[in-house]
This record gives sequence, C-alpha cells and structure tokens, in this order.
Amino acid sequence: MACEFTPHRFCGIMCHAMDEASLVTAAQQGNMDAFNELVLTYQQPVYNLAYRIMGDPATASDATQETFIAAYESLERFRGGSFKSYLMRIVTNRCYDVLRRRKRRPATSFEDFGDIDEEANPALVNGHEGPDEYAERQEMAGVIQAGIQTLPPDQRITLVLSDVQGLSYDEIAEATNVALGTVKSRLARGRAKLRDYLREHEELLPARYRLEDEDRKH
Repeated sequence: MACEFTPHRFCGIMCHAMDEASLVTAAQQGNMDAFNELVLTYQQPVYNLAYRIMGDPATASDATQETFIAAYESLERFRGGSFKSYLMRIVTNRCYDVLRRRKRRPATSFEDFGDIDEEANPALVNGHEGPDEYAERQEMAGVIQAGIQTLPPDQRITLVLSDVQGLSYDEIAEATNVALGTVKSRLARGRAKLRDYLREHEELLPARYRLEDEDRKH
C-alpha cells in the first residue's frame, strides 16, 4: 500500500474519537485515516524537536517527513507504549545521523538565529502581546537557539527534549535509548553550558535579562 500522508484530511467522527492505542492498532491494520490522525496529532511536536536540535527549518521539515515515513514502515514492529516517545526516538536518531554527517560545521553566531521563521516554527507566535514584547521575546529566542546550537549533540538533544518539549527523565531515556543517570548528567552539563553561553553573550540579551553592575558583585 502506498504511503501517502494527508494530515489535514478529514478522518471522520470515529477516527477522532479513538485514543492513541486504538489509532495505532487501526493503522497497523492498514487504516490510513488512523495513521493520518496520528500524524496530525504529533507532527508539531516532532517538527519542533527537529527544529530546536538542527536550527534550520528545511532540515527540520525533512527530518519530520522521514520520521513519519519510518514510523509507518515500522508500524508492524511497534509493540505498544507511548507512540509519541516512539516518534521522538525516531526523529532524535534522524537528527543524530545528520549531525554525524556534518564533519565540519560553521561557528554559530547570534546573527544566524536573529530572524526566527514564524511559519516554520508556529510555537513562537503569540497573538496576545504588543510589538515591544514580541520583539523582545524573538530576540531572546534567537540568543537561546544560538546557544543550544553550540552544545554537543547528546547534550543538545537531551536539553531540548526536557526544557523545550517537556519530556520526563524516563521519556527522554526511552527516546534516546540511554540510562536514566546518563540523561540527568547530559541535562546538567547542557544547562550549565547554555548558562555560560548566555553569560558570555549577555550583551545580546534584552535589557531586563542582563545583570546589573551591583548584582555582578554578589
């Protein structure tokens, strides 16, 4: 059967009423509407993870598409559990593969992330803020994203899974196929390095996030 994903296609009342496990079971039995509903449910978290790890909308889109193709092709081997964690593990591996293929990566600078693509990352859009708040948040997001890109791949992925995607330690361990202690140590090191990066580039932060001279003495 051809693998054609149409996540915005109407799946019907029965499809929407299904829980995740029922959708997976139906998809495993060849119901493409059920699989498309899973795509619709999880395409944004999968894309956001890829975007935060890679820092590039085109690469994130490719990784997202490859993730759902791989998930579809391996549906018969899925034996239950969290389908979201299953997808996160696939997209994480896709991103790892891309990073490993990049023998030399150009140095990351704030300017590379100063103009955040809203259409590529709709999670950044907030319609309830004024122009100044929007500009400040976008500026802050650019600095943080640039800092994330300086982390080693294992720390970068762990930090994004935890602090951006909100996964628990157990979910991260499952998604990255490492021990719980490894998750905690990677996260601690990644957070420390990101804090150091933000301190070193404090002049790029919005004014209210900078330390005052008096604060620096303590």
